Amino acid sequence: MMKLQINKTFIFFCLCLINFYSKAQSKDTLYIDTNRLIQLSGVVVSENELEQLSYTTVYDKTLRRGVLSDYYGYFSMVTYPGDTLIFSFYGYKTSSFIVPDTLPDNRYSIIHMLQKDTVNLPQVDIYPWPSRDEFARYFVAMKPYDDAFRRAQKELSGESLAFAAAKLDNDASLASGYAANQFYTKIYTNGQMPANNLLNPYAWSKFIQEWKKGNLKRE
Repeated sequence: MMKLQINKTFIFFCLCLINFYSKAQSKDTLYIDTNRLIQLSGVVVSENELEQLSYTTVYDKTLRRGVLSDYYGYFSMVTYPGDTLIFSFYGYKTSSFIVPDTLPDNRYSIIHMLQKDTVNLPQVDIYPWPSRDEFARYFVAMKPYDDAFRRAQKELSGESLAFAAAKLDNDASLASGYAANQFYTKIYTNGQMPANNLLNPYAWSKFIQEWKKGNLKRE
């Protein structure tokens, strides 16, 4: 008898709990009014340059959910009248927007502007040497005429290039080119004496012009 009474009490408690849960669920269902839903769309831009801010975070503080804008700063989300939206983007000040509660339509479009978050840092002086002693040591040991341009001129001079070429071994392409030049020269003078530049008037004229210009002076 005692066991039957306990079972009845437990069943009564479960029925009360189910009734309370169903009432709470129906209450929440009545609270969600689909007629008040608003499809909010917009573009997020900077205030000064009016540049579209890609991938801006748009967070609905009231509903605790949000979206990201696309590459062109465009976003679209479902909200309720009176919801507070938080816009945040790196390098810009976070701002808010309240969805109007007097909209005649269930669609609304906005253009939201964000201000740059400028931070003034203290002045920093950058020196190429860690101390004055290092600067004095470098100043005494430096070579003012041994700059990069003069070093490049030395490396590209005729003597440097000839010295570097003398160390290189002849490869197949150089040997083939040399043989081809010898063959063409032989064909050009075929059946006659080889050309002698000592009797070439053009070569003598060019030599005299270079001599008058002073290009033949030994450096």
